[in-house]
Amino acid sequence: MRQEMGDWRVCAIRGATTVPENSVAAMTDAVTELLNALENNNPITPDAMISVTFSVTTDLDAIFPAAIARQRPTWDTVPLLDVQHMHVADSLPMCIRFLIHAYLGIPKHEIYHPYLRGASGLRPDWASVTA
Repeated sequence: MRQEMGDWRVCAIRGATTVPENSVAAMTDAVTELLNALENNNPITPDAMISVTFSVTTDLDAIFPAAIARQRPTWDTVPLLDVQHMHVADSLPMCIRFLIHAYLGIPKHEIYHPYLRGASGLRPDWASVTA
């Protein structure tokens, strides 16, 4: 059922995951799993995305997460940005996060924010859905 444009609003979706090592393969697996969880659990397409910002902790530099995302079908048209996450002592290492702004036609409380692997402890209230 198609929703009327008046039902759509700009929403923010958060998500995070961790990797076991700083390698292209590990980061590719983790980002792919994270974005699959996002798309499998939300009514979202790249056309609805305004922008995506990825952040990585200072111990990750093998590949840009945006370069991984850009390889997904139709994600090459989404404005993507990579930044380094602020270092805070004793914070979660080897972590990749995203913040997505998108047009969605569902209430905020129905948005699934994927927090996977070691990042599930960052937002246990959002990590309860199995991807």
